Amino acid sequence: MYESILKEYWGYDHFRGIQKDIIESIGNGCDTLGLMPTGGGKSVTFQVPALAKKGTCIVITPLIALMKDQVQNLRKKGIKATAIYSGLTRQEILTALDNCILGDYKFLYVSPERLSTQIFQTKLQHMKISFVTVDEAHCISQWGYDFRPSYLKIAEIRKLLPNTPVLALTATATIEVVKDIQEKLEFKNGQVFRMSFERENLSYIVRQTEDKEGELLHILNSTPGSTIIYVRNRKSTKEIAKWLGEHGFTATFYHAGLSNTEKDYRQKAWHDDEIRIMVATNAFGMGIDKPDVRLVIHLQLPDSPEAYFQEAGRAGRDGLRAYAVLLYHKGDRTKLLKHISEAYPSKEFIKDVYEHLAYYYQMAMGDGFMVTKEFNLEEFCLRFKHHPVQTYSALKLLSQIGLIDYTEEQDSNSRLMFTVRRDDLYRFHNLGDTMEKVMQSILRCYGGVFADYVYIEEELLAHVTNLTRMEVYDNLMSLSKMGIIHYIPRKHTPYITYMQKRIDRERIFFPKVIYEDRKSQLQFRIKSMIEYAESKNTCRSEMLLRYFGEETIHPCEHCDVCLEKKKNNKSIKCLKEANTFILEILNDKKPHQLSELLQGEEKNVIAQAIRILIQEDIIGQMGNSFYLK
Repeated sequence: MYESILKEYWGYDHFRGIQKDIIESIGNGCDTLGLMPTGGGKSVTFQVPALAKKGTCIVITPLIALMKDQVQNLRKKGIKATAIYSGLTRQEILTALDNCILGDYKFLYVSPERLSTQIFQTKLQHMKISFVTVDEAHCISQWGYDFRPSYLKIAEIRKLLPNTPVLALTATATIEVVKDIQEKLEFKNGQVFRMSFERENLSYIVRQTEDKEGELLHILNSTPGSTIIYVRNRKSTKEIAKWLGEHGFTATFYHAGLSNTEKDYRQKAWHDDEIRIMVATNAFGMGIDKPDVRLVIHLQLPDSPEAYFQEAGRAGRDGLRAYAVLLYHKGDRTKLLKHISEAYPSKEFIKDVYEHLAYYYQMAMGDGFMVTKEFNLEEFCLRFKHHPVQTYSALKLLSQIGLIDYTEEQDSNSRLMFTVRRDDLYRFHNLGDTMEKVMQSILRCYGGVFADYVYIEEELLAHVTNLTRMEVYDNLMSLSKMGIIHYIPRKHTPYITYMQKRIDRERIFFPKVIYEDRKSQLQFRIKSMIEYAESKNTCRSEMLLRYFGEETIHPCEHCDVCLEKKKNNKSIKCLKEANTFILEILNDKKPHQLSELLQGEEKNVIAQAIRILIQEDIIGQMGNSFYLK
């Protein structure tokens, strides 16, 4: 049955690796954990059994790009699928949920934050759910490199769906994280299937260099093909993409601060090979299905082997030779070690931030319970002379211990509504070509704009009208001032909600599991990453596989360490052969001229062997003649 579904919708005759084991396990109603490397075919393991079972499969993922991509791909196959995520109107969310109740939808993609909303939980109880899939399952573990507290809410819906099995999937998990995932998801009759994380076609390379820009150009010129370059901050993505353009490469950039439309345009241009290089933060990559990436280059050290393994693994998903290159110099070590104190500032500093928040909002002792306020990190840090990075970490830690909830950059999206009736638009006939073009594009791209506010994206209107984003913004503001529309521009607004009444700073308690234990885990991951970058003796693939707990490992034979060992072994072999050659000639106890010894193509190797034999006092030299001692 499963093979026929695979053949019908995906065109394959057979499953790969552990895919069928996972499918049969969840198909039999068992809680299941699947560990598969990037490119291992995770989506098939839940999409095939979902099509075989009655009801809707809920897919929980934090990645809006993945939701949109997979929903679109499923619909192309004639499979009913939908998704709910930030940016949708309440009516759009209700429609999607009602479709799953009434419309025989096979897949509902949701973000973990949606699970605890009343509207979702109410509608969920009227759905027939086949099973729940948790993608990026490592996010639920406090020991994971990408822990997200919102993932802990997943266990709540198990109470609403007591007999519904859960399928958890991840591409990166240590032994400790594997145990924690099962515990947090309340596995009952759980089964774990692990696919080897070894990537035989992927060559791991570390280049220690003081000239990263020069090395980057050398690599790009010598290795053709689609490329991802990872950097640690948004500013660098734009600067490096521009710099690459100046050196003749087609490049664009990607980070979380771009609008959804900008992300989609850039991603599509790269995916369709209109642009060779994507310069990005770690916001780019997960769920991106591009099999022919030949190069993934990291310009700075990631802060964990998990992050590096996942990002590097986006190269070579087509099974052909690909390269994961890390550019490293000693300064990177200092920067990464500094990240520990930035991510876990002192407890006294965290208490200071909590107290200063109360001053910032003029919050009295005992007040504040469930009060939500807008928050400006830059303004707060200027007022109280705090370092922004450490302050950000302090807010996250205060959230984890339950005192506040810090929601960063909640995207409100631009929205507008026509304030005149459609029939009255003819009165505004002298608007000018540009304003008329913008107004017509709104009417073509969005429905319901006369009845209610609709979310819009200026980038989409800019694309349709062939104007710049700023020109679209200016015209929308003008239309708003004229009373034709009411336009509310998009803004990124962080919020802070007090989850408890304000307490005295001395009563703040830091659980060991949240502060000391997690700090220790971060230290271990950073230490492991530095060891990976600085090691010159151990196969890169072996180091990564051992970190993830694989026992049967062997040298890959094609990372930079393995290639250097091969080169050294060849040199040693050549030297031994040269020694034998020299000693055979000198064995008659007569001096021989240098010209008699330096024969053949290996003259340099023979000359090196002569120097070593002289140093070891095995042969002697008299002028240009050599003799056996």
